[in-house]
Amino acid sequence: MSSAHFHISRMFLLNIYSFNRLTFFFVQVTPVSDLFLTAVKLTHDSTGAQHLHLARDDSNNLFSVQFRTTPMDSTGVPHILEHTVLCGSKKYPCRDPFFNMLNRSLSTFMNAFTASDYTMYPFSTQNAKDFQNLLSVYLDAVSYWTEQEGWRLENENPTDPNSPLVFKGVVFNEMKGAFCDSESMYAQRLQNLLYPDHTYAVVSGGEPLTILDLTWDQLKQFHATHYHPSNARFFTYGDLPLEQHLKQIHENALSRFERIEPNTAVPLQPNWDKPREYHMTCAPDALAHDPHRQNTLCIAYLLGDITDTFEVFTLSLLSSLMVSGPNSPFYKALIEPKIGTDFSSVVGYSRNTRQASFTVGLQGVAEADLEKVKRIICQTVDDIVANGFEEERIEAQLHKIEIQMKHQSTSFGLTLACYIAPCWNHDGDPVKLLQISESVAEFRRCLRDHPYFLQDKVKQYFKENIHRLTLSMSPDQFYFKKKAEEEEAKLQQKVAVLSKQDKKDIYEKGLQLLSAQSQPQDTSCLPALKVSDIDPTVPFLVLCSGGVPVQYCEQPTNGLVYFRAMCSLNTLPEDLKPYVPLFCSVITRLGSGALDYRQQALLMELKTGGLFITPQVIPDSDDLDTYEQGILLTSSCLERNLPDMFHLWSGIFNNPHFDDNERLRTLLTMDAQELSNGIPNSGDVYAMTRAARSLSPAGELMEAFCGMEQVAFMKRIAEQSDLTDILRKLPRIKRHLLSQDSMRCAINAAPQNVPGASLELEKFVKSITTRKKELKPVRRNIIEKPLNPLVPTGSKRNRKLISEPNFKPCQMKTYFQMPFPVYYVGQCVRTVPYSHQDHASLCVLAQMMTAKFLHKEIREKGGAYGGGAKMDHSGLFSFYSYRDPNSMQTLNVFRRAVDWAKAGQFSQQDIDEAKLSVFAAIDAPVAPSDKGMTRFLSGISDELKQQHREQLFAVSHEALTVVSASYLGLGQRTCGVAIIGPENEGIRKDPSWVVK
Repeated sequence: MSSAHFHISRMFLLNIYSFNRLTFFFVQVTPVSDLFLTAVKLTHDSTGAQHLHLARDDSNNLFSVQFRTTPMDSTGVPHILEHTVLCGSKKYPCRDPFFNMLNRSLSTFMNAFTASDYTMYPFSTQNAKDFQNLLSVYLDAVSYWTEQEGWRLENENPTDPNSPLVFKGVVFNEMKGAFCDSESMYAQRLQNLLYPDHTYAVVSGGEPLTILDLTWDQLKQFHATHYHPSNARFFTYGDLPLEQHLKQIHENALSRFERIEPNTAVPLQPNWDKPREYHMTCAPDALAHDPHRQNTLCIAYLLGDITDTFEVFTLSLLSSLMVSGPNSPFYKALIEPKIGTDFSSVVGYSRNTRQASFTVGLQGVAEADLEKVKRIICQTVDDIVANGFEEERIEAQLHKIEIQMKHQSTSFGLTLACYIAPCWNHDGDPVKLLQISESVAEFRRCLRDHPYFLQDKVKQYFKENIHRLTLSMSPDQFYFKKKAEEEEAKLQQKVAVLSKQDKKDIYEKGLQLLSAQSQPQDTSCLPALKVSDIDPTVPFLVLCSGGVPVQYCEQPTNGLVYFRAMCSLNTLPEDLKPYVPLFCSVITRLGSGALDYRQQALLMELKTGGLFITPQVIPDSDDLDTYEQGILLTSSCLERNLPDMFHLWSGIFNNPHFDDNERLRTLLTMDAQELSNGIPNSGDVYAMTRAARSLSPAGELMEAFCGMEQVAFMKRIAEQSDLTDILRKLPRIKRHLLSQDSMRCAINAAPQNVPGASLELEKFVKSITTRKKELKPVRRNIIEKPLNPLVPTGSKRNRKLISEPNFKPCQMKTYFQMPFPVYYVGQCVRTVPYSHQDHASLCVLAQMMTAKFLHKEIREKGGAYGGGAKMDHSGLFSFYSYRDPNSMQTLNVFRRAVDWAKAGQFSQQDIDEAKLSVFAAIDAPVAPSDKGMTRFLSGISDELKQQHREQLFAVSHEALTVVSASYLGLGQRTCGVAIIGPENEGIRKDPSWVVK
């Protein structure tokens, strides 16, 4: 990239100044060459609102406005405002303009976040007209909010006045779901206790039962004082003109306000005079491999002000040296002795509060070992002060920063907005934070001039720091029972003071709300793009191939080279397949050749952006019973380090270490713990993956590789006392997977770096030890398809897919009972592959169902945090809900959604909006590192993409009703269902369900 692309001329600035001389004035204009952008800081004259514009040659333009929101109780007022602000405003009085705009734009991102001390509203889009539309909606929403409810008392059945009163509300159910996750709850409590004297002592998202104390007056008062331009920070990014942004922001919002003193600043936390200790309880982990080792303990340290940019840089890097990777002191001291299963859920440096913190500890600890963990942490701090860090490890961390600066993501604007938000929120300099090379240079100077620079920091912030908190957590088998009793007591307390008239009013309001939710929305007030605004053609990508099966894609990768290799699983015996995810996870972390695992990890950090291997199950684009199975190797490096990167891969292919039982035990335990911890945040994905298991061969393998089946499998092998058998299996798997015979490669690099990358890749391929005899596929039916459709079948560049023509899809319903207070529901239906003409209609149908029926029924009426329908390349049409208070009722909603679609109860406008949403996903920006990957992995050519695009444009009202009846209607469909959630007596007694 040329920095000239991001140069803002003096004349351009003068024009803006002239146009806005009575509204905005410039504070600073700064080129940031590291990131190829120019930063422009402005202040709005009459309100004091701050504005930062980052001009960069990037068509994915982003807007964000953030308000400093500092609640003093745990009623969740900023979180509830975040939801309700986007549910109707003065100019756009329709219900839920935010969700409606998802279907009226080509946005690449739309959301809102509630942090501990700020609330942010960002969106991004590649379309200039769309940017203005979304900006208009966002500005009106945050400036001219109309009142909406945060929680409510309502009859369980809104149409039955005799049904019991219950608490309802999206935020209420969302936070109930969040508080069922022990990791999240631990992190929240840790923050509350480390900063006990101001806003961080409360739960900004809302503690479920405390949410119920929030009053209307509190909500309105908080909005009046916090949602004001004087308390706002506006952020724009990309290649659109700054002048238009300033004009629209001033006219649509700021011009109607006067400056106030918001009084939202967060004071520094007073230092303690001695360390503190606290204990808390949580629900037991149903998937823990050792039920007697479920304790967590950590020590957290209060650090410095996050507006000190260089100190933030230094402490962040210091944190990585202390806890990141197998060479770090705390990894050696805490993880490798196997006192616990993994680091505590909160670990390392955090700058999400006015003063930063550092936390280190363990989870999966026996109660008898908690004191031992404390002693080890203190001793490790002493050891670091005495011994410091190896120079190579410091260089490895600086190299990692260089890689991060050069890597270009598709959401770079959003990444920058989130990166600067905490510092800017407390009046720090966001531009200085972006000038990373200056911090690197200053850091090197400090190391050169003060040999004990880092050790002195450890001594200052850890050894001699009195403001430190020890927090332990242990399981309580009655935890959720106690929470349910507390909620019931709160409910009875609220109900006890109600008169008959109060209850009648609640019933009538419930009917009114139900009626309003059931009425078709008039969204004509909202701006919208048209289908005609969508580019009719897909941009074709120029790819070339080398002498070995390699795809080269020339891209502006900023000096980085990206390597991928796909290796087939076709010869792997069936009994080894469940171990493939474990193999992928550990093979790059065991050591290889002359390198032990510590040396290997250090060299990876010094020379690459990391080496990763992941299992792949890729459905065929033409046949639902055909798929490709393999593993994907991924790595990146600076062009100068190509020989080192491929040397590392060569060692892994030719001489990986499979002789360290203790190392494998450490990695296996950490992986099993991570899988178990991930279920509460990804329950809907696990439910859909399980529901798809019985519908296609690819779905069956996906469940084995990354579903609940894999979670249970990892739990079982983590419980084994002897891992010898697993160590014997890993070389067998390696023999089948890591071979040039079954490998195809891809390189993404700048044109000038392709020849060098090609040469090093060729050396790597030649270095791979060849098999003494050819291994035969386990499955007989192998279908070969060309990677490049222009190359005839029979070429070396073919994908070898498994075909299972005798696969019989079947109905299956599975229930996973977990100690959660909410449900995750998934239902999948077998339909048609990607190349089928009906696939496009099903894609549009899924989006339209979500926007026009499922969102209203599952979220607005049902109170779930999320829900909808999806159609992907697998050919499976999926329904889902997330953090849902309902289970069987939600399955009934899925059925009614199909009836709604079959009856054709939707308009052409609904169809057009669904198409916009589908195209927004299809046309989302692709990073230079990822260009060409769809064709490389799945064989979907630009020509096939164009065909699918034309089919999407052609989707009609009739086509949607036809596919609804043909594939989703009762009697026509083959479907799978899965639910994850709390005990459900009705399901348990139903013999049609498989209960896990």
